[in-house]
Amino acid sequence: MKQLTEKQDLLKKIEFWAATALFVFAMFYLIGTAVKKDGSLFLNNNGNQGLQTYIELHYNQYYFFPKLISYIALYLGFLTLNFSVVPGLLKKEEPVKNTVLLILSFLAVWLVLSTADTYLKNYIFLQHRTDKEAYTAFFISGFLYTSWLLFMFGFYSVIKYAGWYLLTNSDIIQSKYRMVTRNGIAAFVLWMISMFLLLLADADKGVLVVWLVIIPFGICLYWYSFYAFIPDSLKKKQPLLSYYFRVLLVLLVSLVPLFLIIGIAANEMSLAAMIVAFNAPFQLLITAPLSWMVYRWQRQDQEEIATLKTALGQSNANFDFLRSQINPHFLFNALNTIYGTALQEKAERTSEGVERLGEMMRFMLQENMQEKIPLAREIEYLNNYISLQKLRVDQNHESGITIRSEIERPVEQLQVAPMLLIPFVENAFKHGISLREASYITISLQLRDKKLYFDVTNSIHRKADDDPERNKGGIGLNNVRQRLKLLYGEKHELIVRETVHEFFVHLTVQLD
Repeated sequence: MKQLTEKQDLLKKIEFWAATALFVFAMFYLIGTAVKKDGSLFLNNNGNQGLQTYIELHYNQYYFFPKLISYIALYLGFLTLNFSVVPGLLKKEEPVKNTVLLILSFLAVWLVLSTADTYLKNYIFLQHRTDKEAYTAFFISGFLYTSWLLFMFGFYSVIKYAGWYLLTNSDIIQSKYRMVTRNGIAAFVLWMISMFLLLLADADKGVLVVWLVIIPFGICLYWYSFYAFIPDSLKKKQPLLSYYFRVLLVLLVSLVPLFLIIGIAANEMSLAAMIVAFNAPFQLLITAPLSWMVYRWQRQDQEEIATLKTALGQSNANFDFLRSQINPHFLFNALNTIYGTALQEKAERTSEGVERLGEMMRFMLQENMQEKIPLAREIEYLNNYISLQKLRVDQNHESGITIRSEIERPVEQLQVAPMLLIPFVENAFKHGISLREASYITISLQLRDKKLYFDVTNSIHRKADDDPERNKGGIGLNNVRQRLKLLYGEKHELIVRETVHEFFVHLTVQLD
């Protein structure tokens, strides 16, 4: 719905600036013409009897200002009808007000154009016996011209809203009528607009009939080519030749019916023969190859999309596999911690460890498989993990182990991928704690403007030669690197630094 509203607003902007550009162009044309004049203008009138009368007129009074006022009236009338009256009538908002505004706009434009014509076409006074007859002719002519303008504006509105409906509902239309494609609908809308412009320009009858017949015929041929001709032809040994044979057959079959329809409708057999003779090569040389190329391009795009979907499916599968790898890895560590605590301490601390582990197990089973979870739950899981790990070490001066954590609680309802932070902390406890040497771990989490800043620093200790974990690296950090790339892309920054005695991780993530 939001995208639809944005497109409607864009269309309104295009209409406004197009109308404004035409108005400004007309103003520049008037001003440019005025500069070239020497103060007078000779208007030529070809009367019904072939008489020519030259009347010397003052340019500003009898041309510039009347034209200027006419252009302003047309410009303001279009803006009023197009952006206020017609949308209001279609939405059935204040129908009485909009109807009155429509009538007033029509009357205002009629009076302005008729009055301007008394100056622009001053020579008409010479064609009538009295001024009253001349004014009557001016206002009757102005009324007919304004009515014609209103009709053309109504035609434009029908084309615009019909075209908008077809384009915005093209997917629904195509789902019901597979032959009707989105490109064909767009071509049909452009054809309606071109017909409007030809009528507005009072084009020749022959041109109108040609445009009225050939373009719709081409659109229908394009639709059916997409629906049947091209898909069926691609199954043949020589698809392009088979396709052109089918198109040629359609053109031959349509010759006689098309000739009769145009001849009867236009009442000119010669015009019908000319259009039919022009239609066949036009469709064969332009519509047919264009349809073939567009179909092949779209088919290639669909194949690329299918390939990307396959690759995306593989990435999702890899992602699920990577995430599943993290859980068992942590469970083994957690169980070892509980086991060590049970050997060293009484049941009181062991029960605390089991409680922490139960909370963490519940988190992994219920929330870990979701794509996003509240950041508060991720932080709760992180705190449980740290508390569980603290059970197996004595943080006093004698042990030489120091664990500091400053984790900020989120105020906003932010979402984050589950199990994103634990691997860094897990790695710190795995490699940063030694029961024989002084050790430290510092964990910091801060939130600023929906951005998460996460820092983990830990000491590094050389493992004994007989330690089975000496040459084994953890899978957690590699997995989390890949998850960050898949989930956050350029919205994250990961910095890892390692020295002889210290390991440092800095993670920044832009959250939703």
